[in-house]
Amino acid sequence: MKTLRIGLAQMNATVGDFEGNVRKIVDYLERARQRGVGLVAFPELAVPGYPPEDLLFKPAFIEANVRALDEVVRATRGLTAVVGFVDRRDDIFNAAAVVHDGRIAGVYHKHYLPNYGVFDENRYFQAGTETPVFTLGGTTFAVNICEDLWYPTGPTTVQALAGAELVITINSSPYHRGKGRDRERMVATRAADDVVALAYVNMVGGQDELVFDGGSLIVNELGEAIARGRQFEEDLIVADLDLDAAFRARLRDSRRRKEKLGAHEPVSRVSLPPLEAAAPPSPSSAPVLAPFLEPIDEIYRALVLGTRDYVRKNGFKHVTIGLSGGIDSSLVAAVAVEALGRENVTGVTMPSPFSSQGTRRDARRLAKNLGVEFMTLPITPVLRAYKRTLAKPFKGLREDVTEENLQARIRGNLLMALSNKFGWLVLTTGNKSEYAVGYTTLYGDMAGGFAVIKDVPKTLVYEVSRHVNVLAKRPVIPETVFERAPSAELRPDQTDQDTLPPYAELDEILEAYVENDLGANDMIARGCSAEAVRRVVTMIDRNEYKRRQGPIGVKITPRAFGRDWRLPIVNRFKEK
Repeated sequence: MKTLRIGLAQMNATVGDFEGNVRKIVDYLERARQRGVGLVAFPELAVPGYPPEDLLFKPAFIEANVRALDEVVRATRGLTAVVGFVDRRDDIFNAAAVVHDGRIAGVYHKHYLPNYGVFDENRYFQAGTETPVFTLGGTTFAVNICEDLWYPTGPTTVQALAGAELVITINSSPYHRGKGRDRERMVATRAADDVVALAYVNMVGGQDELVFDGGSLIVNELGEAIARGRQFEEDLIVADLDLDAAFRARLRDSRRRKEKLGAHEPVSRVSLPPLEAAAPPSPSSAPVLAPFLEPIDEIYRALVLGTRDYVRKNGFKHVTIGLSGGIDSSLVAAVAVEALGRENVTGVTMPSPFSSQGTRRDARRLAKNLGVEFMTLPITPVLRAYKRTLAKPFKGLREDVTEENLQARIRGNLLMALSNKFGWLVLTTGNKSEYAVGYTTLYGDMAGGFAVIKDVPKTLVYEVSRHVNVLAKRPVIPETVFERAPSAELRPDQTDQDTLPPYAELDEILEAYVENDLGANDMIARGCSAEAVRRVVTMIDRNEYKRRQGPIGVKITPRAFGRDWRLPIVNRFKEK
């Protein structure tokens, strides 16, 4: 039986941290050696980090990436490695270096450059045109990159028809809820259609608002998963592949013979000299098929990882959060504690004349349950001072949303003062439903450095918060927080539904309009209230200017406000 021990290094890279990224790659190379791995693959653009965006316009960045790859090459003695980097020729390419026993044996350039959603690769890279195939002893393998695999008759098919028994695809595939399962279905389909073993290595970690969920995967020629990496954690996935199985399956596949006759794309072939025999298989190398996380736990882990990496990769150690006693700030605080440790989180309650005893009590209880430092900074004296200052220009005018927003802005100022004085990062607490319709205050509750639940609709906030308590096996978030009607508490007896439709209805419209691009008439035809649809769509459109000024937050839905959503602020289009 012709076997190959393969490793997938599911690593957490940081954009521009060449020293740190190389150190991780070299460490994984050594771990792979110790486990007898003959071929180890690293994620897309593992050397510079992904996505490097406009750093790619800086020649010094590209050169630093090339020098870093040279360090990796020197560390590959006795191994074959596939490493993502930026290749510089007459243009630059999103590339995979096939490094063999201390030298670069070949380079693959990504063919399909995504230019949708969060991707802008056409802005930076030239597309590749060649599809090399490599032989190592009796093994024939090929390499491609991320988007190339998603095309049914793309490079994977060409490489399989050219004799590749194994195709290694290196990826930095950003997370959104449910994507891991969709991705695995695609990988399995591609492997079965092309009768080829597929090794899919994915990045893990947070980069700005993106989270990479790992879940690296090895499937056989039948499309059966034989190894899967953990989600949201670094991992080294190792499996022994029976590559004769692909040959045996192809003997029975007359369809493939006909396709091979019609294949006209040029394929270059690279022969690699043999390596010293790897360590023999051992029980510890039996492949691990890590289970998928449950959908709510998946979202929670994405929020935790995205928050942890944003805070730490930006050099912050401590965060502060305004604790209102409501569900949103409770969830943000719980995520922060899980991500950073309770000793690195400070909760601040800032009661006003309209803060109820219930919310004040719940803010204290939450802080105690989480074990975080807790400050109380009443804003009533400051609010009175503001009103006195504004008394002359506001004379004769009724109090309205202006005075409500003053409270939010005072709180934002206090949090930012703590941030400036102590070097803490402020985590904001607005959710996707609020950001969508403008139920947020510029320079108030939107003031801060990172919006943890910016892409989490309100109804989902409740579900994830319940999950926090399930994980803790105790009511970390007090039950009264779930039972109380949502309220900003900026005027007497206020609830969110004084201004907004019920959140279940709002979130249904939000998903249809933002994530699925349905128009108002489409939603009404599907049974949504015409009044609610027109109202919500108008609010979403009207508040783009606010969203552009808010902090970024973890992307967990298929379409988040930010990279995915690029509408002009000055915009008079209205659907008829």
